[in-house]
Amino acid sequence: MKTKISMRMLRSSRRNFLKAVGLGAVAVVVPRWMDGAVAAKSAGNAKPNIIVVLVDDMGFSDIGCYGSEIPTPNLDKLAANGVRFTQFYNTARCCPARASLLTGLYPHQTGVGHMMNDDGVPGYRGHLNDKCVTIAEVLRPAGYFTAMSGKWHVGQDLGVVPWERGFDRSLNASAGGFYFAGRDKLFLNGKAIADDDPVLPKNWYTTDLWTDFGIKFIDEALAAKKPFYLHLCHNAPHFPLQAPQDEIAKFRGKYKTGWDKLREQRHAKQIELGIMDKSWPMSPRPEQVKAWVSLTAEEQDRFDHIMAIYAAVLSHMDTSVGRLVEALKKRGVLDNTLIMFMSDNGGSAEGGPDGRFKGEEPGSAKSTVFCGQSWATLENTPLRRYKHYSHEGGILTPLIVHWPEQIKTGGELRRQPGHLIDIMATCVDVAGAKYPREFNGKPILPMEGISLVDAMKGGPVKERTLFWEHEGGAGIRVGDWKLVRLWLNAGARKRGELVELDATAWELYDMKTDRTELNNLAGQKTEIVKDLAAKWEAWAKRAQVIPYPVKWRGLSAAKASRKKKSKKANARGANVRQIANPGNKNTRDE
Repeated sequence: MKTKISMRMLRSSRRNFLKAVGLGAVAVVVPRWMDGAVAAKSAGNAKPNIIVVLVDDMGFSDIGCYGSEIPTPNLDKLAANGVRFTQFYNTARCCPARASLLTGLYPHQTGVGHMMNDDGVPGYRGHLNDKCVTIAEVLRPAGYFTAMSGKWHVGQDLGVVPWERGFDRSLNASAGGFYFAGRDKLFLNGKAIADDDPVLPKNWYTTDLWTDFGIKFIDEALAAKKPFYLHLCHNAPHFPLQAPQDEIAKFRGKYKTGWDKLREQRHAKQIELGIMDKSWPMSPRPEQVKAWVSLTAEEQDRFDHIMAIYAAVLSHMDTSVGRLVEALKKRGVLDNTLIMFMSDNGGSAEGGPDGRFKGEEPGSAKSTVFCGQSWATLENTPLRRYKHYSHEGGILTPLIVHWPEQIKTGGELRRQPGHLIDIMATCVDVAGAKYPREFNGKPILPMEGISLVDAMKGGPVKERTLFWEHEGGAGIRVGDWKLVRLWLNAGARKRGELVELDATAWELYDMKTDRTELNNLAGQKTEIVKDLAAKWEAWAKRAQVIPYPVKWRGLSAAKASRKKKSKKANARGANVRQIANPGNKNTRDE
């Protein structure tokens, strides 16, 4: 099914809210997707440019064209003139997502199965290994000028840096977690620079800084008469949330509507836009999240201030996307540039139901603000769970694709499932590049993903199996069947007590009829559970998910001790109980 949206439709849903907030020729390998006429044109002109824009901790419903009340006119315009995917997946966490996006592999295959610590086993070394190549390392030999700006987060502290992984130009931070100067080091083309280095604008803000240098690198590519690949990784809207005070002020008071009514409004808009089917109920408000009407006026004002900061961060990011698009237009290269916009994971419940709201002048560099679980439940409307989890709320991301020269039917939806592992294959296809079997004398793992070019144009995607694993939580999807499980308790993990709870049973959902994962069919479809679980176990061994780090292995014993209990729960068709730890304010769970 193809569903069109118009800019008028997008604007109408937010009208009241908005009123309130006031290249030269290069040797060409003709890609598979080109027909004769386009190939002939490109052979005498230029290969397509490619830009990947990755944002950080943004929920599925947080931008206008996916249902939000937050004004994102620039992204909405890209969607109205491009296509949006409704079933595009990430890997539930920042570092693993970046590893998959860069390499076309599952994160454990690259050595980044968790975060940036070397845990001594192949899947958890904390940095990209030498069995993978980055998109930049593949596109550079095909004649591309390669550049990245923003959050790197795939092992810089362990020696893996963008300027040694295929990028001709880079301005990056090793991780993220900051918007203003003074929080982290910046590196320009491999050289550490001071926050007040003359090459940087005064009083910079990271969202603008990454975009400014992205445009600068594009100009260098055009001067060199080369097509370009730009890997633009925002740290917005990751905590600690920070934004200019005048922008925060525009949203103050607008979120006193509360998360309950706003969830209903977003869900209704998603149904209107065709993003969600009206037969899929919205997930219920988690037990730990209070009803908005039960809060005191003081509590409501505090939460309103938190979400006003988040909205300002997201709105500013949208403005930066608009500046990037305008720069491409002024340089005459917009039509021949493929832009793909996505998030690394779902909205984050870190900070617990109350979030965090500390420091001087909330939203400034001196403050620490987290949305927390209550607002994350809105961000991931209508889905269950959050960042870290393999349920839809943790792994489903918007994907906007804009490419005027090839996508002629703007505003349509694409319902084919996709995954971050597909971005490498898509770039290879578009660029006419060759993915290597060896690189720097080392054998390279084959790509796990597939090209999405046909899907962008409305064609089918062959049915395949998609996999997830993070912190013991896991998932597998084959066709419309999705098997998913919980594993680790956040509080126990934070304390280093990696103890498994009584939530190891697999849950089974039919994605065609139950995208919000509310009707667990594991007890009724035991053979499907058994088959998919076996497939997941085989993949886990192949993809270096197993062995787990030594410090995690007590979990395996815990799992074995509960195996009988879990089987009984499945046989009864019982829903896996939601993990809850009300005494731990930092719980991520529903």
